Amino acid sequence: MTKPVAHIVWDWNGTLFHDTDAVIAATNSAFAEIGLEPITLDRYRELYCVPVPRFYERLMGRLPTEAEWLLMDATFHRYYTEHRAGCGLADGADGLLATWQAAGRSQSILSMFGHDELIPLVRGLGIASRFVRVEGRTGPSGGSKSAHMVRHLAALERVDPGRTVVIGDAVDDAVAARDAGAHAVLYTGGSHSRSSLTAAGVPVVDSLTEAVQIAEDLAA
Repeated sequence: MTKPVAHIVWDWNGTLFHDTDAVIAATNSAFAEIGLEPITLDRYRELYCVPVPRFYERLMGRLPTEAEWLLMDATFHRYYTEHRAGCGLADGADGLLATWQAAGRSQSILSMFGHDELIPLVRGLGIASRFVRVEGRTGPSGGSKSAHMVRHLAALERVDPGRTVVIGDAVDDAVAARDAGAHAVLYTGGSHSRSSLTAAGVPVVDSLTEAVQIAEDLAA
C-alpha cells in the first residue's frame, strides 16, 4: 500500500490571503450600520471568535438579533468585496506553496469564505495548480469549520489525517484540526492575537515559513 503523503490544509483569509486591513475596514462599515463604534485591529484580534455572532456578542453585550446579524453580515461582505481588491498573498506564500508541492507533498485550501468567490480568486492569483482541492463555504456564513474539515479530508486521496497539518490564523482552525484527527499550526498574521491563539494548545508562529517548517515535522 502506498504511504499517505504529508499534507497541509491551508486556511485562506488571514493566512494565505493577507486581507487583514480589508477585514477591519469591512467590519467597521458593518458596525456603523447598527451604531457600533469602530474597532481597532488589536481589539479585533483580542475579541474575534467563531461562530461570528459570538464575536458580535462580545462587542454588544448580547447576541445580535437575526435581523441585525443579517444586516451586518451582508454589509460586511459588500464592503469586503470592495476592499479586498488591494489584497494579495501573504509574504513568501507563493514560494512556500511551490516548494511544498515540488517535494512531492500535497496541499489543499479549506475556507469559510464563499466557494463561488474563492475559486476565481485562487485562480486569478495563479496558484490553483498548487492544490489538490480548493473548497470554500457553500452554506450560510458564521458557522464553525469542524464538520467541513472532516468532510474535506475524507474527500482527499492518499491523505491521512495523522499526516495532515492545518495552517490557519484562528482558534477555530485548531479546533477543526483536532476534530478531524489532524495537527495544527496557528499564524499570528490574521484575525487572532498571539495570546488567544496560544490558548488553543498548538504551535503558534509569526510567519508562514515557520508554520511550514513545523508542519514538516508534525506530518513526518
